[in-house]
Amino acid sequence: MARRSRGAEVEVEESQGVSLQFDEPLTWRATKPIATGELLRRLTVLQDELVDMDQDEVDKTSFVDVAKALAGQHLLSHKDKGVRAHVACCLVELLRLCAPDAPFTGSQLKDIFTLFITSILPALSDPSNAYNTQHRHVLVSLTEVKSIVLLTDLPNADALILHLFSSFFDIISGSSKSSTGEAVSKDIEFHMSQMLVIIVDEAGALPSQAIDIIVAQFLRASAPGGKEEKAKKTDDNQSTLLLKELPPAYNMAKIICNQCPDKMSRHIAQYFNDVIHEVTGATKSNGHRKANDADSEDEEAHVGPTEMDMKELKKAHSLLQELWRASPDALQNVIPLLEVQLSAEDQHLRLLATNTIGDIISGIGAAGPPPPPAMDPAAYPPINLEDVPFLPYSDSILTTPASPQSFSQTHSTVYHSFMGRKNDKTSVIRAGWTRAVGRILVTSAGGIGLSREEESSMVRALGEKLNDADDKVRLAAVKAVGGFSFRDIISKLAPNGSVTKSGSVLCSLADRARDRKHPVRIEAMTALGRIWGVAAGEIASGNESVITALGAIPSKIIDVYYANDLELNVLLDHVMFEQLLPLKYPPGKSKGKATNGDSHVATNGTAGFNADKIRLERILLLVKSLDPKSKKAFFVMQARQPMFAKVLKAFLTRCEEYNGGVMEGNAKEIKAKLDTVVKWLADLLPDPLRTSNDLLRYAKLHDRRSYQLLRFAVAPENDFKMVHNSIKEFSKRIETAPGAPAGLLQVLMPIIYRSSSLIYNKSHLPYIMQYAKSDEDGLGAVAHEIMHEISDKHPKIFEDNVADLCKSLAEQAPTASKQNDAGSVEVLKAVALFAKNPNSSKNIPRDRKFISTLMSFAQYGMPPKAAKYAVSILMATSNKKEMHAKDLMEKSTKDWEYGQDHFLSKLATISQLTFLEPSVAEDFGDEIIDITTQQLLMQVRTPSESDDPKWKSDSDLDEEGQAKLWAIRILVNRLRAVTDKENAKEYSGPVYALLNKLIEKDGEISKDKPTPRHHAARLRCLAAQSILKLCTNKMFEAYTAPKDFNRLACVVQDPIENVRRGMVEKLQKYLVKNKLPVRFYTIMFLTAFEPNTAFLASIVTWIRSRAKLLQHQPARPMESVLPRLISVLAHHPDFGLEPAELVDQARYIVFYLSCVVSEENLPLVYKYAERVKQARDALSTSDEDKDNIYIMSDLATYLIKSWQEKKGWVMQTWAGKVGLPVGLYAGLPSHEVAQEIAKKPYLPDPETIESSLDKLVRDAEKTKKRKSDDRDGNSNPTKKQRSEAKPRNSISKKDKPVKIRKTPSKPKRQKPELSTPDNVERRKSGRGASAKKVYADIDDEDADEEMLNGVAKWDYLNSDDERMEEEEDGSGDEEDQDEDVEVPDAEPEPEAEEAEPEPEPEPEEEEADEPPSDIEPEPEPEAETPEPSPPKSNGRKLPNRGSAKKGAAPTPKAATTPAKKKVGNVTPVKSKAKAPIVERKGTRSSGRNK
Repeated sequence: MARRSRGAEVEVEESQGVSLQFDEPLTWRATKPIATGELLRRLTVLQDELVDMDQDEVDKTSFVDVAKALAGQHLLSHKDKGVRAHVACCLVELLRLCAPDAPFTGSQLKDIFTLFITSILPALSDPSNAYNTQHRHVLVSLTEVKSIVLLTDLPNADALILHLFSSFFDIISGSSKSSTGEAVSKDIEFHMSQMLVIIVDEAGALPSQAIDIIVAQFLRASAPGGKEEKAKKTDDNQSTLLLKELPPAYNMAKIICNQCPDKMSRHIAQYFNDVIHEVTGATKSNGHRKANDADSEDEEAHVGPTEMDMKELKKAHSLLQELWRASPDALQNVIPLLEVQLSAEDQHLRLLATNTIGDIISGIGAAGPPPPPAMDPAAYPPINLEDVPFLPYSDSILTTPASPQSFSQTHSTVYHSFMGRKNDKTSVIRAGWTRAVGRILVTSAGGIGLSREEESSMVRALGEKLNDADDKVRLAAVKAVGGFSFRDIISKLAPNGSVTKSGSVLCSLADRARDRKHPVRIEAMTALGRIWGVAAGEIASGNESVITALGAIPSKIIDVYYANDLELNVLLDHVMFEQLLPLKYPPGKSKGKATNGDSHVATNGTAGFNADKIRLERILLLVKSLDPKSKKAFFVMQARQPMFAKVLKAFLTRCEEYNGGVMEGNAKEIKAKLDTVVKWLADLLPDPLRTSNDLLRYAKLHDRRSYQLLRFAVAPENDFKMVHNSIKEFSKRIETAPGAPAGLLQVLMPIIYRSSSLIYNKSHLPYIMQYAKSDEDGLGAVAHEIMHEISDKHPKIFEDNVADLCKSLAEQAPTASKQNDAGSVEVLKAVALFAKNPNSSKNIPRDRKFISTLMSFAQYGMPPKAAKYAVSILMATSNKKEMHAKDLMEKSTKDWEYGQDHFLSKLATISQLTFLEPSVAEDFGDEIIDITTQQLLMQVRTPSESDDPKWKSDSDLDEEGQAKLWAIRILVNRLRAVTDKENAKEYSGPVYALLNKLIEKDGEISKDKPTPRHHAARLRCLAAQSILKLCTNKMFEAYTAPKDFNRLACVVQDPIENVRRGMVEKLQKYLVKNKLPVRFYTIMFLTAFEPNTAFLASIVTWIRSRAKLLQHQPARPMESVLPRLISVLAHHPDFGLEPAELVDQARYIVFYLSCVVSEENLPLVYKYAERVKQARDALSTSDEDKDNIYIMSDLATYLIKSWQEKKGWVMQTWAGKVGLPVGLYAGLPSHEVAQEIAKKPYLPDPETIESSLDKLVRDAEKTKKRKSDDRDGNSNPTKKQRSEAKPRNSISKKDKPVKIRKTPSKPKRQKPELSTPDNVERRKSGRGASAKKVYADIDDEDADEEMLNGVAKWDYLNSDDERMEEEEDGSGDEEDQDEDVEVPDAEPEPEAEEAEPEPEPEPEEEEADEPPSDIEPEPEPEAETPEPSPPKSNGRKLPNRGSAKKGAAPTPKAATTPAKKKVGNVTPVKSKAKAPIVERKGTRSSGRNK
């Protein structure tokens, strides 16, 4: 090894060993130069001799002359390249042989190395050079002998070292290649790398520029334009532009850093220190202000890095990321600098440090993260979990995550500091940290892996960030989860909990679908839909882990439909047809083997590729994954398609008439018609103004081809392929249309999605029938459901296949000895739904064979519903229906006996015939009464046992229970069929008496034997539902007296949840369809104590939805309900004067306030509450209860003012007049009585109760943390049920002790009078002389008529229309049938957002959307109009406790008709853990406890 050269002349030693034999001169005089050829020969001879000599056997003194000659300027500076190359070879051989002492002086060595570095070594860039062998020899010798170390001892050698580094990296990077483009060989690369390693290792200090050169090589891993540009612009086709392997210069720098870790770590640390110092400038390296800047702190508090400074810092941090991938040991002194930046005051530095450490842990380099995983929901065959790689896949090594060490173990302190950034005060830092954690999880810490604790901690933290208070953090978390591969989701996120487990990452992601910020919703919904679309293959194949984790995603997505948000509805359309059910799925014929078991070749037995069946399977799988609530919304979304299609076709017609603005005829009328349709469409989209403008611009385009394409898309007779192709072509035409405005397609697509036959399509129906028959893959039940929906809501699609269904029924017709197939009842139901429409029924066969089939089903069909549907079809299609009806009635009633064969089917047949053919049934009236009452309802054949279940479903209910239910239906249908008022009055008495008795006696009707509990529960549930059904007819609604109504209302507080749910759902259905008067809304507010919190939450959102829908109606129906609610509560069985009992009553009022009241309608609600004290109780039967309404009125007014104070609202006086419902309230006898009532406070013990009421109001709307949302159908009520509860009074006092203030610490705040907001004198002065007259006349017929003027109008249909509607209920309305008979188990629903959610509409509301005038608009319901009824209100302004406390200025008096304002959202009232108000006093309580 050549260690060092001597600084003086070489001393001559005694000769020993072999001497140099070469003796030819190598120098010459200036006048006699040696010829170049001769010189080359001599140098070659010398080189050959030197090469053959061994260092240990040479006489070094013999080299003195040669060394002197070779070091002379004649040779070192010779103009010939060959001469210089051979001279260099000789010189390196001399250095080898004389090592460790070089036979040259210091100046000679500098000249020699100048030759090497500036001429010889750079020539290696051209492998085709004639002297490349000599150049390579010099490189190898300098490296292997390590003679290069002599360079480090030379004075002022920095320039040479810098030139050497630059030359080598230029050569190796290819920037100095020869004209041939030939690259240097691998051995040259190796020796170059080793030479630089030697210099770095031996040099005392390297030039800073050399360090810059080394470090800069790692930037060669960056993508062109930087990783940010790459992340934005690079697509799949551009991924091939990235390098497949690391650049040679990168590898050279990597070798240097790895072989000299200690020295390079010091050099790199100094490098980054310099960069940070330059960037931070006047600030310290950690971002804190210097001490000497304290005086100017106010002026320069936010001084920090400039934009250019940050650009340099980002570049430095990118180098750090790549250095970690290449040589982590070289960063041992740099990583602590990042920890300092993590705690810097400047958020830009903290964010940069957070992102850098996150990428370092993830093994992400300067080229950026790996490409997103392949998550294509339209891929076919669907992705198989086993085929998904464990780590992110990238075509380029530069974007393949790779971490050579575990960062958390190597730099544990910095790692913990990084993890602490999740709670940073700045949202931008938390968002950056969230993105970093997502990458760490996706890359498994750069492939090095995470411990179980680390991974679990990061997953939990990611879930927390999904619920962060800042939307930027939530958005970052959603995007982070969206970057997970299918395998990552199942292996890393699913163990944290499924999408239904509260608090899990997946559940939190699903909650973001209803986030307050729309960008978060978009990302969350899209990610959820994409995840399920990709997982559909595994779900279809029955992978339990995937089903458990992700199976509920469709329910979570479609649940947003209930948010009643137009933006969410549009987003739902996009997710539905772009992620869950992509239009391009399946993309085409697949030649590969299906990864999910090749279901359509092997499992389904289909020959070849059947795109329609494959797509239908995805549709069925989606519907199967939905819970009942989401499925209802899904079906409603599809049911709107015919209406949207009709409107869209009308829009196209108007566009054609508009003719691009060049109109013939009445241009004004044509434009008005176009504007009408445009407004209808625009009102259903988020931005009506933009939508209207874009639709009008589309009309101006006048693209006739696009009109035809849209007609193809919405036509029910077209198959799916044509529909899809039409939409694709339409999209391309709009995108390329020269005059189309930007974003036009974005506006049109939701309309197209809602109008086109995309899910219920002609192509799918044959395979729906196939699945329904075969129950293939367990999808038969879902296929039946969809078939029913199509037959009911889309008869045009169904009519082509109805003949095949009828043919299959004929093959399955039962007989007295042969039972029909179990699936035939579903087919009968579908055909019955189809037959409801007179136009559709024409397509049903009417031949003798099919009529005979229906007769057979009517007599022998099982279950009994098969007979019911058969009768409905028969009556709708037969030309001799009276004859068939009489025949069936005779056979069904003749010798009917309980327990005989098919006796239940006969009851079902009788039930339908009494409604559909009342004239025939009238002839068998005596037999019907005998069967239903004497043989069924009055008999108890099943003994009542103490261990009887509380409820049984249809499938579990015994024959006696079913028979009694059919008996009630027969009696109710017999009454419903009556159209004459006189007959109605005669028939209704016994039926109403029976139904009311069943409700009053808790389902008990027999006097001889007790009825089993499950029979009684089913009977009272059906009785309550039957009364609701009868009340949809105005003629029968009048027979429901107020006391009967109050008894009916208490059914929603039944101790059995199935009864409560059945009553509420039936009530909601009729209210949404405007079939019931306003007074029935009162019943909904008695659910305040509903123990199932999920069910209560759904009720709350439903009420809010209705309140929002009805808020602008002049009659103000939801506000006018308050007097009715006060009356119901005043006569409630649980009403009492104990403070605890009154507080419980107050909870109903608070529940009403939380669901209905806003700042806009607060004065009107207060006016109604106050108005109650200006009338008397028309239902009072004794002096004991006559003041109950006044107590409730005082209670309501106090709560309203407390609510106002809590909300900080300003309540103005409602200047309009309001009326009270006749029948519940009557006029007062005199003005004096009215004055006495007005000034008398009726609340007992105000000191005690007011504190409890204030606490009740304060605690209202407090959200509780959701415990679970497993959608398992089980609920744990927080309150005991009536049948298990103790007496109500004791429960209330025990569970809700009233705090009694013994010694007040300060005087109690004075509160205003409860019954009136002003003093008596003011009230007196406000009265007119006509007061007495009004009181005296209040009870006469004129006043009654006046009070009833403007009472709510609802959809009471005429006899013909009603018959059609009721036929629907009687013949095929599955919802009616199921709700009458079987109520599904309770089902928890997700708790509301931390942001107040929009009210959830009942899905049927879609049917109430008004189409344009030429498309038959539907009427909207009205409510009671404010009725002028004395005594008159004094019209003064109400004192506002909250405003007075805050010193708010008085507001002007409200106008007579207040401005319409949007009803504000109110958070649901959370019921406390106590028994619900379901225990009844007197007979009801004793009846329940039997």
